[in-house]
Amino acid sequence: MQPLEGLKVLVTRPAHQAGGLCARIEAEGGTPVRFPTIGIELPQDIRPARERLGRDHWDRVIFVSVNAVQAALELDNRWQTQPLVAVGNATRNALIAAGLSVSLSPDDGFNSEALLALPALQSVHGQSILIVRGEGGRETLAETLRERGAVVEYAEVYRRVIPEADPHALLQSWANGGVDIVTVTSNESLTNLVTMLGSAGHELLARTPLVGVSDRVLQIAASFGLPKPPIVAASAHDTDVLAALIAWRRSSGHKEALSHD
Repeated sequence: MQPLEGLKVLVTRPAHQAGGLCARIEAEGGTPVRFPTIGIELPQDIRPARERLGRDHWDRVIFVSVNAVQAALELDNRWQTQPLVAVGNATRNALIAAGLSVSLSPDDGFNSEALLALPALQSVHGQSILIVRGEGGRETLAETLRERGAVVEYAEVYRRVIPEADPHALLQSWANGGVDIVTVTSNESLTNLVTMLGSAGHELLARTPLVGVSDRVLQIAASFGLPKPPIVAASAHDTDVLAALIAWRRSSGHKEALSHD
């Protein structure tokens, strides 16, 4: 028996980023149920981001996500000659796949804190640093670099939106055992899922196990009256989410999944 055989997993990743996790779930015998809760679009006004990307004086250009890489590639190419920094493996791989060199990236941790812990970013006084990201987001990276004396600016190259989707078919299937466990890989994906499902889906979500990727997701789940996720993945990467699903299935999870049959 495969680790996820017969398990129906709700995948909430953006549509263009769900393929990897879905393929891994299928390879382990599970059935992915796609329901994107985040859409990625270019900013309504692309001029500020394009102007910052076009400057040639940056000491470092830091990319915080794969979406940031993809959007920047679409907006401008002049930044590609600057020293490039990636927050994690997926972001680094996206830059490399575009034929670019990455000068700095953490070997583990895959977040702002791991990047900030690197020796190369301890002495940045007087450096000009561009952070490429979506609209909004965490301020930890910029604030810490500024405290260390760097001049930091943002190029906000994309925005996150709630997709237009009718949840009726999903809710009907879910009510009939079509979803055994839900995966959310960001705070926003969970918040949007609750919004998209509405009151009709709250009871289903509340009684369905949830795999999250951070303590913050646990807090958000609790604020919505959802049970504490039984498994917290080590990160939002596909391999870590898959490992969390398998761990859950091998523990009490398999009993809950089989109860739908």
